[in-house]
Amino acid sequence: MRVAPVTAAALLGALAVAAPAQGASSLVIRGAGYGHGVGLSQYGTLGFARAGWTHEQILAHYYTGTKLGRLTSSPAVRVLLRSGRARYAVTGAADANGMELDPAKRYFVTGGGRGAVLRDAEGEALATAPPPLRLSAASGSTIRLEGPADNGLRDGSYRGAMEFRPGVGGLLAVNALGLEEYLAGVVSAEVPSSWPDEALRAQTVAARTYAITSIAGGGEGFTQYADTRSQMYRGVAAETAATTAAVRATSSRIVTYDGNPVTTYFFSSSGGRTENVENSFIGGTPRPWLKSVKDPYDTISPNHRWGPIKLSLQSATAKLRGLVPGRLRWIRVLRRGVSPRVVEAQLVGTDGAATVTGPQLRKALGLRDHWMRFTTFSSDLTKRPPAKPPPLDPGAKTDPQTGGAHTSSTRLVLSGSIRPARAGDWARVERLRSGRWTHAADVLLERGGRYSATVHGSGRYRVTYAGLSGPEVGR
Repeated sequence: MRVAPVTAAALLGALAVAAPAQGASSLVIRGAGYGHGVGLSQYGTLGFARAGWTHEQILAHYYTGTKLGRLTSSPAVRVLLRSGRARYAVTGAADANGMELDPAKRYFVTGGGRGAVLRDAEGEALATAPPPLRLSAASGSTIRLEGPADNGLRDGSYRGAMEFRPGVGGLLAVNALGLEEYLAGVVSAEVPSSWPDEALRAQTVAARTYAITSIAGGGEGFTQYADTRSQMYRGVAAETAATTAAVRATSSRIVTYDGNPVTTYFFSSSGGRTENVENSFIGGTPRPWLKSVKDPYDTISPNHRWGPIKLSLQSATAKLRGLVPGRLRWIRVLRRGVSPRVVEAQLVGTDGAATVTGPQLRKALGLRDHWMRFTTFSSDLTKRPPAKPPPLDPGAKTDPQTGGAHTSSTRLVLSGSIRPARAGDWARVERLRSGRWTHAADVLLERGGRYSATVHGSGRYRVTYAGLSGPEVGR
């Protein structure tokens, strides 16, 4: 391959244009709230209760147009505690599909054919049953399942019965019990039992209604997960005097719309406003009781506002792998909800752009909520030749030391972009001196958030805008 010759003069001219840049870029994220933002805000509920609201008033606020009704019967709940295991250890069982057991003894359940096998401590098979193998506690007592549960509980005692059936990768362990007993194991797993009575009662009614309107499992023998895929459930470990009292005080009460029970989503913290269901569960059907409402007391939440979280664009690209084309350059929000959580955003990369939903973005970046704001900074510190001097006035006096020649040192220029930013806004250039960032210059932003400022002296520099700081560059 023949290479065109380059003259020495041309090479020197190219080198004089700019020395290699010391560049860096970062994504800064600020946000609000914790959770999906739909329905009842738990920290907002705490604030309302402290302000003297009743649980009826709280529920009516978060679930627009609803009233409280009553169940005419208490259905059974089946909670998936563990899955994909070949062997379980149980104590406290008094009965196994009609066969009497000793509650003081330890029993084991293993897979067998298409069902499950009950074994004693020596491993001898006591019974084989088609699914489910059901081990029940004595009346008024509990049954204990050993080993880690899917919700993180190491060992757990539960009311009702334990059912075992084959599932993907092993046996499923399912706690079958009454709805009110189930709620006693839910409320303090969702909110602290030290919260005011009316907050606990609001949480209880929301949890009861959610349990009967959101059926999980798809025919696998359970109706609820024991974690946030449904709602947190920790069995007897979660029972407290205060939460048990809240369950009893609201017995059978549920949230209804037009006389029918409705899905009562709830979450931790709203950031100050909840969101329409269709803006959080993208593609979902709008529901009149799941509309955005103001949440004035959410300010007590530790997640009312969070950030700034700073990521290098390299790190952000890694988190967004499979979503962003090439390397991430910036994130453009296309549509926000009422709250205003991100509904749709565009990831602008080096190989194009791709559209994602706010919940997708939240999950990929590992954020607390999709109430998010993004600012992208890029900064380069470059050595540039001095500006061309104006021609000398022939009549002007010459400097006896230079003979009339102009002298100027090489310029150091900090340049880059801030997105989003408005043309005409001012950004601040700062320099690190003795461990402190000090003001070095102010720079006017151009279209696209571009900026360029001459700085004096080598060192560490950064640009700040709207209370946020970009990456450090320089030496």
